Amino acid sequence: MNTRKSPIQIFGVYSLLLAIALLTLFPLLWLISTALKSPTENLLETPPKLLPLQPTLDNFLRVWESLPFGQYLYNSFLVAILTVVLNLLFCSLAAYPLARLSFLGRNTIFIAIVSTIMIPFQIVMIPLYIITVQLGLTNSYLGMIFPSLASAFGIFLLRQAFMGVPKEIEEAARIDGSSELGLWWFIMLPAIKPALITLAIFVFIGAWSDFLWPLIVIQDESLYTLPLGVAKLAGTFSLDWRLVAAGSIISVAPVLLLFLFLQKFIVPTDTGSGIKG
Repeated sequence: MNTRKSPIQIFGVYSLLLAIALLTLFPLLWLISTALKSPTENLLETPPKLLPLQPTLDNFLRVWESLPFGQYLYNSFLVAILTVVLNLLFCSLAAYPLARLSFLGRNTIFIAIVSTIMIPFQIVMIPLYIITVQLGLTNSYLGMIFPSLASAFGIFLLRQAFMGVPKEIEEAARIDGSSELGLWWFIMLPAIKPALITLAIFVFIGAWSDFLWPLIVIQDESLYTLPLGVAKLAGTFSLDWRLVAAGSIISVAPVLLLFLFLQKFIVPTDTGSGIKG
């Protein structure tokens, strides 16, 4: 049976993929175009023009100098990195026994954890806020990180990766006298490195772009993250879309760069079944 596609079919497939890619990237391209337009250009003209007539970086400079975007950038990096580290730690500690140890109620506990994925954050937001207030974590970095210390998705992802690690490796480590903690740290975690990197990327992007929770728990502007800083632009400059677009570009650029450099590490959950030497 000949499965070779004709040139017309190949052209049609690539045309469809190109159209989908352009449709997906168009909002970002429009954002960049708006950020580069000079004050003399009309943003609401008809028909709209994607390419700026006089590209300028003045909007970026004005945003950076008028608001403490350097501090916002530092806050976002600190919160995102701490969230990633703590999330990987707690999710891997929870996922390992659910995948490799036998104890009463293991599957029930796993099902209960995974079922929480179906619960919207808005449902648990108020209880989380009350707990945060009672712990005295409002208006602090730890308060922003608190809801993301562990996630059901992360536990599920790492459990699937742990289950794919060959049992022979685990048995060899036990014969050598490795403890459960040593087995988890020295054997299992290196074996699921691709899954850890995948989870780290998702957690970093989620923590970096989070707007609602920091808005609730943070009142001190010196602790603002980039999403809150961009939201502040609308009021500071009476909704000048050029400046809002410039601030948005500053906010999303690190995440885009991170994804471009690390996208090859995003893997299916069964990657742990193969160990590279």
